[in-house]
Amino acid sequence: QGQMGYMIQQSLQNRLIREGYTYQVMTVVTQVVVDKEDPAFQHPTKPIGPFYSKEERKKIEQERGWKVVEDSGRGYRIVVPSPMPLRTVETNIIQMLLDDDVVVIAAGGGGLPVVIEPNHTYKEVDAVVDKDLASSVLAREIQADLFVILTGVDKVAINFNTPEEKTFDELHVDEAMAYFHQGHFPAGSMGPKIKAAVDFLENGGSEVLITSIQEVGEALEGNNGTRIVK
Repeated sequence: QGQMGYMIQQSLQNRLIREGYTYQVMTVVTQVVVDKEDPAFQHPTKPIGPFYSKEERKKIEQERGWKVVEDSGRGYRIVVPSPMPLRTVETNIIQMLLDDDVVVIAAGGGGLPVVIEPNHTYKEVDAVVDKDLASSVLAREIQADLFVILTGVDKVAINFNTPEEKTFDELHVDEAMAYFHQGHFPAGSMGPKIKAAVDFLENGGSEVLITSIQEVGEALEGNNGTRIVK
């Protein structure tokens, strides 16, 4: 969060200066609260880090006790739990910055997962929170008017990359979840984005826009992208 936040912060700040804007940009290293009893801790599924050979996999499992799995035929990687985000710790700070017209970069990579101890302190845990779900929680907490999810395609589609592909200008929550359960939105691509959109809308949000960074300007004007609505 710190390293990439700095890169984004400086690049965006410089662009704003060149365009004549006076907005300040700030990166907030964000902690995300998860439940220590979340079932995900018993079933690690999120691949992280470098790729290992089959021999290296055995050595790591024996010496470290970590779970290592094959990842899409590219080699073996360590997997860690991916618990559901409950809330962000720094919400009030982020809100104060927003109220002061600061452009805030937060919840990078899904944030740093923490659990709450009996004495109400925070303790880090070895896990990775899904970035789309963490962003959905933060958007809900700051009562964002619009939650925009940028991805690699201009619009949400079913039967993606097949002759039967169909894109959507608008999807209702029920439709989106029906297609999700039919397997149209895989876990490694559009799935978490659809879940994040639905989570935002079902918890008080008004509208979600999913599109590519190249088309976000057109999409905000209603000329591209997919809007997820209640």
